[in-house]
Amino acid sequence: MEKPYAIGIDIGGTNTVFGVVDKRGHIIGKNAIKTSLYPEANDYADYLAKSLDEIINTVGGKQYIKGIGIGAPNGNYFSGCIELPPNLPWKGVIPMAQMLTDRLNLPVSLTNDANAAAIGEMTYGAARGMKDFIVITLGTGVGGGIVANGQLIYGHDGFAGELGHITIHKNGRTCGCGRKGCLETYASATGVARTAREFLTERADTSVLRDLENITSENVYNAAIAGDALAQEVFAYTGQILGEAFANFIAFSSPEAIILFGGLTKAGALIMNPVKESMENNVMNIYKGKTKLLVSELKESDAAILGASALGWEIKEF
Repeated sequence: MEKPYAIGIDIGGTNTVFGVVDKRGHIIGKNAIKTSLYPEANDYADYLAKSLDEIINTVGGKQYIKGIGIGAPNGNYFSGCIELPPNLPWKGVIPMAQMLTDRLNLPVSLTNDANAAAIGEMTYGAARGMKDFIVITLGTGVGGGIVANGQLIYGHDGFAGELGHITIHKNGRTCGCGRKGCLETYASATGVARTAREFLTERADTSVLRDLENITSENVYNAAIAGDALAQEVFAYTGQILGEAFANFIAFSSPEAIILFGGLTKAGALIMNPVKESMENNVMNIYKGKTKLLVSELKESDAAILGASALGWEIKEF
């Protein structure tokens, strides 16, 4: 009999969230641990395995688990390793999939968080039935997951799809990756706040944002909704840049849809309208009107678990 559950794990710099998921995408149970409390990867794996054992027992034991999927920063699908993670407590190359397999005696697969989001959309969300689409995650950074001909594109080394690190402005803003002018320095939540600060420095416009010491993307959104013209321009500028990037993405894989996921999508029409307009204005004529611009159908609080669990369903038995 086919096993009824998979486990999804999302490893973040502060928290690790995980849950047991059924075939329909219902989370049967979930929990979380503090990633940041474990400076040693082995200690982290020990505690995570213990916590997973507890949640596995609530659904009857390991005999009911098909597999475990992990989404992690710099996660390599081919090796099962987290490689040189910038925002995790551990340095170097961490063989996390094997570490959990050794502790739980269950098959484990690992990929980066944006790829996990793409698999989640294909399994449970807006991309069901699609064979060609791109997922863009808009959070603290910008991530990308590319699906073509029904398969996630990993590249020869497992790291394909780093769409947040295409160069938008040569010699532009400094990025955490060490380069300059990356898309995520403009189109992420932190990029929005950065744009607002630049506008305030360069211009004399009246804006409620001038009264704030540490501007966040949420501040910019609230100001824009309240009618602040400068804040609205920040979203228009961000949307224009994203749309130009999407026009380029369409040229290399001709996706049926580009699906946006993450906190920045909560800005709704403020961001989506300029993105769509800019995308259509910049795309080659043969692609005009062909690619849908969609927002993820996955509930944000559950999406990371669902995306990772979708990887668990793909695992072949030991």
